[in-house]
This record gives sequence, structure tokens and C-alpha cells, in this order.
Amino acid sequence: MGIPIKFEQRIDSPRWLILAVPVASLIAALLVGSIFLLATGHPPLDTFNSLLRGSFTTHRGFTNTLGLATILICTGLAAGFAFQMNLYNIGGEGQLYLGMIGGAWAGIALGDHFPGYLAVLLTLLFGALAGGLWVTVPAITKARFGTSEIVSTLLLNYVALNLVNYFIFGSKGFFRDPSTAFPQGRKVPDSVRLDAFGKTQTYPTIFLSVLLAVFLFWLIKKSEFGYRIKVLADSPKAAGYAGINAPRLTLSVLVISGALAGLGGAMLVVGPTGKLDPGVAGIGLGYAGIVVAALARYNFVAIILASVLFAGLRVGGDSLQISTDVPIHIAVIIQGAVLIFALGGEVFRKYRIRIVRPGSAAGVAA
Repeated sequence: MGIPIKFEQRIDSPRWLILAVPVASLIAALLVGSIFLLATGHPPLDTFNSLLRGSFTTHRGFTNTLGLATILICTGLAAGFAFQMNLYNIGGEGQLYLGMIGGAWAGIALGDHFPGYLAVLLTLLFGALAGGLWVTVPAITKARFGTSEIVSTLLLNYVALNLVNYFIFGSKGFFRDPSTAFPQGRKVPDSVRLDAFGKTQTYPTIFLSVLLAVFLFWLIKKSEFGYRIKVLADSPKAAGYAGINAPRLTLSVLVISGALAGLGGAMLVVGPTGKLDPGVAGIGLGYAGIVVAALARYNFVAIILASVLFAGLRVGGDSLQISTDVPIHIAVIIQGAVLIFALGGEVFRKYRIRIVRPGSAAGVAA
């Protein structure tokens, strides 16, 4: 006979749960990772120590982590911003690709016609614009007809991936470098590229990502626009009585979400790749942004920390595969476990679990 359990919704969640849920999620994910390591014959403590050395405790590892976190912050903000209104933008991956396409086009077509930082700004702007336009159709169908944005944004990821592959591998057009036999992206002019900090993979765009997260935190907490988002998310009927245009606001939120992911793609163009690079497609930065946002509980400032953590797992996993025989998949397993436990932890934050004793009033009510 099973143990009778009852879920009671909390009126107010204790403050300590806000920090306890993500911390417990991380600890539980590390335990799951330890089980897999033991099952494959690898000592967990030594492996995690190597993971930390490769991602956080060395200069090279930490700067590589910050470089990857720059893009994860953008895709995490994209997912988190949509969720502020209970919208699920699963298309950050495709919107990131479109940001690369828009940024590469602007860099190649306009880079030589504008001075340095203005060319960089235009590249970032066109990347954000491309990401926003890519989500326009799912946004309109959601706003006008109530179709699922989860399905439409997810399916467009595959369209965007094939579009990138076509531009580089399927045609000899604008985005492909004509000077090489092997298909690869055409480099943007040097005037569009930002210099990394020394011999690192960290670029000045890290500051833009952080400032953007802080700005969005203020926007949601203090601005009228953020207030309307919260009202519509909490009670669509109350928003209607208050005169809030729900379709227009839905469209705006999803387009801004797409623009944030597109900005991340453009940051790759002005930073590490310098071109439309199909190799980014295998990294899954858009999907990782959803995990980052979930772990941060959609708090924009916390997304910065969660992005650094997940970037460290990815960079440390690469380092493990190079320096040891530990497969890189262990880092992916930990990332997936963090997401599962983070989402599961939300149940404990929102509900109080009680064991109902047989014969009690609660037992009868249950």
C-alpha cells in the first residue's frame, strides 16, 4: 500500500526556498553525475576537480567560460523574457542562427562603409532585428489565434538550421567565402570585429550582455511596460478590464524575446566567429538558454550567474575530454539533470507536501 501524499499550495513561499531550490538542484545533478561516473569507472571527486580546473580556477578556463557565457546570457534572457508573460519561446536556437545571418549580412554589406564602432553597432542591431523578425509569424499566430508558440517556435529551429547550412554548403552565394575550396562562411571586415581581451575568448560584448540583463530586470520591476506584462501574466481578465491590449503585448514580448536571441548570434559575428558559422549549430546555445533561464527562475540578474555556471560545465567538459578519458557527455548529463531538478524543485517551492494519515480528516478530504 502506497504512502498517501497531499499537495497543498503555498500562500507565500519562504524566502529561503528561492536560493535553496537552485542550490539543491545543482547538488542533486552532481550526485546523478557521480553515479554515471562511478558506473563508467571514473572517480567523481577527481573528475569534478578537473572540471573546475578546466573552467573556473585557471585564467584560460575562466576567460573561455566568460566568453561562452556572453551568448548564454542572451539566449537565457530571451527565454526568461517570454516567460514573464507565461509564454514559452523554444525557438531561441533558430533565432540565434538568424541573428548570425543578419549580423553577417550587415557586417559584409555595410562594414566598410561605416567607421569602427558604428559598424559593430549596426551588425548587432541587424542581428537583433533578424531574430525578432524570425519569431514574428509564431508571435502573430499566438496573439491573434491562440496557437501554441511552443510548437511553432520549436519547428522554426529546424528551418533556421537548414537555412544556415544552405547558405554555406548548398549555394555559392553572398555568405560563402569564394576564395576557399572547402565551404565556409565569408569573413566580415576587420572594422566589424571586436578585439578579445588579450589572448582569451572573452570579448567586450560580455559587458553588453550583463548591462542588458540589468536593464531588463529594471524594465520588468519598475516600468509601466513591465507592469502590464505582470498584470496580463497574472490575470488576463483583469488585464482586459484595465484596457491592456493582450494581442499587441503578446506580439511585443515574443518579438523582443527573439531579438535578444538574435543579438547573441550577432555577438558571435563581431566576436569569436567573424562570419556565418554552421559549426555553432552543434553547440545548442539556444536550447541551453532555456535551461539557464529555468535554473535562474527567470530572474534576469540570476541568469548571469546561471550562464556562467553552465558555460563552465561546457568548457570544463571540453577540457575533460582533451586531458582525460572522461567523455564530454558527462557535462551534458549534468546540465540535463540540473534542468530536471530545477523544474522539479519548483513544485516544492509552490506546494507543501503532507503525508496524510489514514482516518484523519485530511485523509477523508483527500
